[in-house]
This record gives sequence, C-alpha cells and structure tokens, in this order.
Amino acid sequence: MLKKINLLFLLGCFCLTFTQVLNAQSNGNKGIQPEKRDPLKQPFSSNSIWNMPIGSKAQYVHAGIQRAMSKGMTIDEDLIVLTPNAPKTEIYKNFAGWDRDKNRCEKEGDVLFSAPIPDDFVVSPDTWDGTTPNSGLAILLEDGRTIRQTQPFSRCNAGSYATSQYVFGDQDIYDEGYYGAHGGSGLSAIGGALRVGELTPGSGPISHVLKVNLFGKRNFYYDDQTKGFVWPARRADGYASSNYGKERNVAFVNECRMGALLALPPFINLDSLKFETLPGRMLAEAFRDYGAYIVDDTAWDVYALVTEWGPNGRVGNEFEKAWGFPIDETGKDTPWGRDMDRLFLNLHVVVNNSSQTIGGGGEPVVPMAAPLSK
Repeated sequence: MLKKINLLFLLGCFCLTFTQVLNAQSNGNKGIQPEKRDPLKQPFSSNSIWNMPIGSKAQYVHAGIQRAMSKGMTIDEDLIVLTPNAPKTEIYKNFAGWDRDKNRCEKEGDVLFSAPIPDDFVVSPDTWDGTTPNSGLAILLEDGRTIRQTQPFSRCNAGSYATSQYVFGDQDIYDEGYYGAHGGSGLSAIGGALRVGELTPGSGPISHVLKVNLFGKRNFYYDDQTKGFVWPARRADGYASSNYGKERNVAFVNECRMGALLALPPFINLDSLKFETLPGRMLAEAFRDYGAYIVDDTAWDVYALVTEWGPNGRVGNEFEKAWGFPIDETGKDTPWGRDMDRLFLNLHVVVNNSSQTIGGGGEPVVPMAAPLSK
C-alpha cells in the first residue's frame, strides 16, 4: 500500500511540475524584462527588428504554407563566433559556393580578412549538416562591437586558415543590425538566430524574433512589381522569377515573400493546437509574441529553423541531449514532426510590418528588451 501511495505521489509531482513549467513558458514573457541585457546573447538595439515584439495593431493574413513532406523538421545553422580575444585566423577567397562537386576547403584567392576564431572551431564536410550548407558566419572583431559577416564559411582543419566567398557590410552589435550574410534576403546571420541555451527545459521564454527558411517553389510569391521580397529583406534569390511558386498547387498568398514576418495570431488559442512536446509549445509562444522572418529558401520540401553553431555550442546537439530526440527530425509522424506541422501550417503574415510599424505597430504584446549600454 505504501509503495502504491508513493508512486501516486511521484506521478502527481511530475504532472504538477510539467504543468508549472508549461504555465511558466506561457506566462513568463508577461513580466518585466531584466534591466540589463548581454549584447553577446541578445544583440542589437531594443527597437531592432530582431528584438521588437509583435504589436497590438498587427494585421494578419494566413501565410498558406504548404505542408512540408520531405522531413519532419530541419535547421539552417548560423555560425556565430563571439570571441574577440581568440587567435587571428586568415580567411581566404574560395569559389566553390554551393556547388557540391567543388571543394570549399581550398585557398583559391587572396585573403578576404583576418578575424579572431578559436583554433578548435572546425566547419568542414565532416562536421557540418548537409552537403552544401549556407554557412553564414557572423564574427565579433577585436574591438568587441563590430560584427563582420561572410558566406559560405569553411575551416576544415583545427588551427589552420579558413575560406569563404562573400563579405557583407559590418554591423555594430549595439545598433539595429538588420543586415548580413543570409544570401536569399540579405538579412543578418546573428540577429534572430535561436541561440544556445534558449530551447532547453527550464530555459524560460524565448525573448526575441526568430528566423525561418521555407521551400520557395511551394510557398513564395513572385511578381514583377514586388520581385518576390518585402521589407526588411533587401532582395530575393537571384532565381526567384523562374523558381518561386512554380510547384504551388493551391491559390497564391501574395504576402508570403522573402522577408515576410510570420507569427501565430492572438485569435489562435495555443491550447487548441494540442502541442505534444514542450519545445514545440515554447517555439509557438515565441512565434506568437515575436514572430519570425523568412530569410532564405530551403530549396527542398522542408521547414527550417535558423539556429546557432559556434564555439559556445551547437543548438542541434544541445536540443537532442535535452529532449531525447533530434531537432532535425526525419519522420513526419512523430510528436515533434506533428508539432512542426501544427506550428508552420498555422502561421500568418503580419502584413503591416514596416520600418514605421515594426511588428505591426501599436503597443508591444510583451515588454521590450532593455536598452544596451554602449
């Protein structure tokens, strides 16, 4: 009898703990944000697109995202190196780009620039995800505030030189930081990335905007007037006119373009979506309160969440260790795969997101991030 009572007690404690955690994730953003903010963990100004919550006047149109069929979920890894005191590494020109038959590891031109990178940070075919990942690098220079970005980055041997092809304009970690090394949109390779420590048990709510990639052939709208993108994106892919929407088999959603801000509108009750995993629910709350910008084309029929990989860790590894299943889940008919369908198929475009009304305007639905001290 005593063993049975103890078992019931433990089960009751577990259920209460799970409920308390879920409530904490649901309500945590409603309080006051910390008075201080670490620019390395949450960079850029409070009113940056990467930190601005959804506004009370946001107007929504269903994004019409087609159910991804090739995999349960994928990630696109932003390389984030914030170690200004690390040894200098020379980054040489390489022209392999995204051609899987070419070698990114070889020097093929002059030095693009030198930057502080820990000797043991290796980005190579043996360590990266996929055959030709985007590999956008955001690196903090020696002054502790300048972010330089390049793509596609590779460093195939520890302590050796690195390679890349394109370099983008420098950004100040204390300013707005909109732009950088996401090739499709021209948007930042650090702002909006899901960072290490943000999607773990007990990590608290995600308190910034996120980034996603979608399959352009089935989801992106293109016409000669919009050219397939919308502010804050600077552009769409160079192949947009011949590619975007070409495999769409339902009516187009004109607002679903490169750079669009996606969010779960407040009229969708998250409880009604019946998320099966806690990280799925945590992401849904971030999409409701902050949203996510479309920054690239996946180029195959999957959803992708943009995540951090750097000397500080790798979200993909951390996620699987914390939750017991991979963030880049292969199967569709799994709790995580089904949760990603619940999330992406309910996303809406915030159609009045603009430089004057970031997040749709009005009062932020959750407190704004604390200012950064320069």
